Amino acid sequence: MASAAQRRIKSISYAKYGYIFILPFFIVYLFFQLWPLINTFIVSFKGNADTGIDTWVGLNNFKDILFGDPDKPFTTAQTVHESFFRCLGNTIILWVGNFIPQIILSLSLAVWFTEANLKIPGKEFFKIVMYLPNILTAASVAVLFVQLCGQSETNPGAINSLLNKIGIVKSLPGDKIDPIEFIDGVWPSRFVVMFIQTWMWFGNTMIMLMSGIQGINPSLFEAASIDGATSGQVFRKITLPLLTPIMAYTLVTSMIGGLQMFDIPYLYNKDGLVKESLETIAALIYKYFHVSDLSKSKLGYSGAASVLLFFITLALGCIAFYMTRDKDEIAKKKQRKRIAKQLKQENKQFGGFSV
Repeated sequence: MASAAQRRIKSISYAKYGYIFILPFFIVYLFFQLWPLINTFIVSFKGNADTGIDTWVGLNNFKDILFGDPDKPFTTAQTVHESFFRCLGNTIILWVGNFIPQIILSLSLAVWFTEANLKIPGKEFFKIVMYLPNILTAASVAVLFVQLCGQSETNPGAINSLLNKIGIVKSLPGDKIDPIEFIDGVWPSRFVVMFIQTWMWFGNTMIMLMSGIQGINPSLFEAASIDGATSGQVFRKITLPLLTPIMAYTLVTSMIGGLQMFDIPYLYNKDGLVKESLETIAALIYKYFHVSDLSKSKLGYSGAASVLLFFITLALGCIAFYMTRDKDEIAKKKQRKRIAKQLKQENKQFGGFSV
């Protein structure tokens, strides 16, 4: 028999200390994330300056954003509708345009750095250097590229000057050049923003993919090497299939960040005004929300656009997880359930006794 002191010692639980340590996170989350999220849903059902900010308008904001008023092209509803879908198109173009080269570059470098047969000198140094752009502030990067991509005829930026030196950009009389409009041009500015996003985030993606590759059982690679598999076969048959979970995570997190893209497209300009070709959904929401004159407020539209962005992200995330699911594991689960069901039926036939 255990003594009373021993029973008292065994009954001590340290779980409460864990809850105390994580309590600050939940308090911060409640006030700075959960409540603003709930309030955004509430605001989306309220009016704007023309109908009254505190007026309950139901689904009118969503109807205006999604369908507009095509019979009256100059009304606020039609303007908001056209702006939303224009910004949604910009957001998707900028995200897809930086995600595809980013994942290709990151995956290639991750495989290269984790290849056991390659003895790369200074491997850790290159990892750090490639990750460094991720810790730079967006404002400083945007200002840097605005200076590099200057498009003045008399005082072009470094990139236009370099292109002029190698003959891609034409020279004009009077020591002038005909610069590429990297800032005001629609597609040149988009390509620059895509490049910036890829350059800033490929290091982070590379680190995640490297962790996924290093988590694969090394015996699989050894067996493939003994069987005479080439590096391409190892990548296609072992590395890529087993990286599906981390690839799905990378895709979803990149998509969430891409759909909420704001800082670089918003700051990449020379006159303080975001370009229409670079205006993203997040920039549109900020424009509707950040209005100093309440008589022009579109707070309800801002909330509705935020809620729509939330559901678009949710839908695309579900599609991404569905497309990257492990079909073999799902098939095995279905087979196990089917076998368990058959065994249960057989047991019932024999009165609950197995034979």
